[in-house]
Amino acid sequence: MVENNDKGIPEYYFPPVGESTPPPATPPVAEQVVPETFVGPAAVQERKQNKVAPLVAVAVAAALVGGIAGAGVVTVMGGQNANNSASSNVQGITINNTEEVSTVTAVAAKASPSVVTISVTGAAGGGSGSGVILNKEGYVLTNNHVVTLDGADSNAKITVQDNDGNIYPASIVGTDPTVDMAVLKIEGEGVFTPIEWADSSKLNVGDLTIAMGAPLGLAGTVTTGIVSALNRSIQVASSAVPDSSGSDSDSGSGDSSNPFNFDFGQGQTQAQSQSASISIPVIQTDAAINPGNSGGALLDSKGRLIGINVAIASAGSSDGQSGSIGVGFALPSNLAKRVSAELIENQKASHGLLGAQVSDAASKDGSTAVGAYIEKAVEGGAAAQAGIKDGDIVVRFNGVRITDANDLTAQVRTAAGGSEATVVVNRDGKQQTIKVQLGTLK
Repeated sequence: MVENNDKGIPEYYFPPVGESTPPPATPPVAEQVVPETFVGPAAVQERKQNKVAPLVAVAVAAALVGGIAGAGVVTVMGGQNANNSASSNVQGITINNTEEVSTVTAVAAKASPSVVTISVTGAAGGGSGSGVILNKEGYVLTNNHVVTLDGADSNAKITVQDNDGNIYPASIVGTDPTVDMAVLKIEGEGVFTPIEWADSSKLNVGDLTIAMGAPLGLAGTVTTGIVSALNRSIQVASSAVPDSSGSDSDSGSGDSSNPFNFDFGQGQTQAQSQSASISIPVIQTDAAINPGNSGGALLDSKGRLIGINVAIASAGSSDGQSGSIGVGFALPSNLAKRVSAELIENQKASHGLLGAQVSDAASKDGSTAVGAYIEKAVEGGAAAQAGIKDGDIVVRFNGVRITDANDLTAQVRTAAGGSEATVVVNRDGKQQTIKVQLGTLK
C-alpha cells in the first residue's frame, strides 16, 4: 500500500524482516516467516478521506518459480540510434543502450502506449489500478473492483493517465462482477493505441510473461516471469455478485478444503463470505504483481495481451498489507476479449449456466478420482435436458480438466450464455461425452 502523509510525501510499506533490527548499513538477512493468507480484492484496505491506496485482488498461495528474458529484438524500437551510449525514452520506458535491448525491453516499448493508470476517487476514499486500451476510440479494460473501489462506490470519479502523462476523465461503460471486469470510455480526444490480443488457449507452461501496470502507484512498471500453470480456478470476493436464486445459478457444496486462512480484505473469512464470492479461471504466473497491478496487462514475448492481471497470493501480516510472493493470476485474454466486446456492445456480458448443484468428488466416501460431483441436476436446467444425471462426476468441460466444483463453476462461467459445451462425465466407472446447450446466468 502507498499512502500520502500530511506533508504529501509518499510512505511505502515494507514487510518485517526479522525479530531484531539489523544495523542501518546492513541489508536484511532473514525474513519473518508468516502464514500465507488469502486476501481478497482489496480496493482500499483502509478507506480514509483524501488518502489513495492501490487496488488488487488476492488469492491462493503456492511456490515461487523463476523466469528469464530472451534475446534482443531491435525491430520493435524502430529507428532508434544504435550507439551504445544512446539513451531513449519510448512512451515512458527508459532505454539507455539501444544496441542491446532484450526481448523484455522491446515488449515494454511496444505495449507501453496501450497500458494506462486508473485513479478512482469516491466519497469514502480513493484507489488506483491499471488498465489496457482496447481501441482507438478510447475504450479501456480493467477490473470491476478497481472502478467500484471494491464495491464501495458505484459513482466514483475516474481518471485515466496514459504513458505520455496525459490525464483524461473516464466513465463506466459496463461492469461484469461475475469475472471481475469492467470497461471504461475515455472522455476527450487523444491518440489511443490499442493492445494487441494473443490467443490464450495456445499458451504453454514455461512461456515468458511480462506484467505491466502501476503497482504501488508506480506507473510504467515492468516485471517478468513465466506461465506457472494454466486452467487454474480461484475463488475471490466479488464487489457485486449477481442476484441468484433457484435454477438461476450453479450452486456448490462440499469440502473444497484448503489449508490456508482465507481473508478477503475486509475481515471476512471464506465461510462468512461464501455467498459473495466468485469462481474465476486464471493463468498463474510468477511475474511480480502487487497492489495497483489490477487490471493491467500480462503479455507474451511478442508484446501481445495474454491476460488481465486480477489477483495475487500473499503472505499475511498483522496490518493487512500484502505484496508479491511470486504467485500471481490473470484472467485469460480469450475470456477478456469476449467479455469486453459484449460490454461495449450491450453494457453487460453473458455467462453460461449449467443448472446443477455440485460438490467435490474427492470429498465423497469411497472416492477414487477427482472431479465435480453432480448432487442434483435441476429439473428443466441445461444439465438435466442434456442427460446429465445425479451422481455423475464431471471430469472435463470444453476440453479443460475439472478437479473440483470450483473448477466446473469457473469454466461454465467462462462460456457465453446459450453456447454449446462438451462435457465428459464418469458414470458407473465409464466415461461419457455429452453435448450441453448452456443456459444463461441472470
